[in-house]
Amino acid sequence: MAGSDPNKLMTKADKLTRLSLTRWSADWKSATLLYEQAANGFRIAKDYEKAKEALEKASKGQELISSPWDAAKHMESAAALAKELGKWNEVADFYRRASELYVVCGRSQPASDALAKGARALEDSVPDEAIQLYTDACVLLEDDDKDQMAFDLYRAATSVYIKLEKYTDAAAFLLRWGLAADKCNATNSQCKAYLSAIIVYLYVHDIKQAEKCYNDCSQVDTFSRSDQCRFASKLFSAYTEGDVEEIKRLSQSSTVNNLDHMVIRLARKLPTGDVSALKTRASDEQEEPLDEDDLT
Repeated sequence: MAGSDPNKLMTKADKLTRLSLTRWSADWKSATLLYEQAANGFRIAKDYEKAKEALEKASKGQELISSPWDAAKHMESAAALAKELGKWNEVADFYRRASELYVVCGRSQPASDALAKGARALEDSVPDEAIQLYTDACVLLEDDDKDQMAFDLYRAATSVYIKLEKYTDAAAFLLRWGLAADKCNATNSQCKAYLSAIIVYLYVHDIKQAEKCYNDCSQVDTFSRSDQCRFASKLFSAYTEGDVEEIKRLSQSSTVNNLDHMVIRLARKLPTGDVSALKTRASDEQEEPLDEDDLT
């Protein structure tokens, strides 16, 4: 049927949005309906490129007729098609635009969800962009005092950092997760995030930074009284004593088993460096200092 030909629907819709001698104002309401019908037709025909274009125009139309929610939905649909087409830049742009439109609606949760969808779509192809989208998604929820809803996002971003071997960034994001958990009294998540950050530093054998992280986190009363803190203390004792077998034994403990899989995998590989030097250093520090008065 000619009236349902998506190409003809697009042409008709485009005409309604153009000004002419006989049309002094654009009819975006009618055009938007036609763009939506065209998008459905193109999707049925599996012409995803044209369907994506129709959805972009439908989104613009919904925005112009003051329906930002519907505009956001169309942008998300366009982003999903861009993913099918492997157009990664458009995936990021469309999900960001959808998020902005949800913000206009005053809805931080779907705005964050849109960014998270974009991040998940880009994890394998453009991981750095995925991390930025996850981070921005977290910010939306943090700014709206919905930190607890961001826990899966902290986890996802940390996982990507670890895959990219950006361990310092991973540890920093885990600490950020711990702070968010503190804000909403999620003490178990807070303590696990802090311990996870310590383990990440130990995995890269940055003992000094791991100790600093442990000392800083121990200033937080909730962590200082936790099983995770006691475990970390035992782990550092094993490192100080250069006890490889004890480190390996601790890495198999139930405390580690209760952490996220990405951190468990790192913990299972401890120690990753030479710990005998740490024992020597500890022994040297315990030696009696030189008596300056004894010059014999």
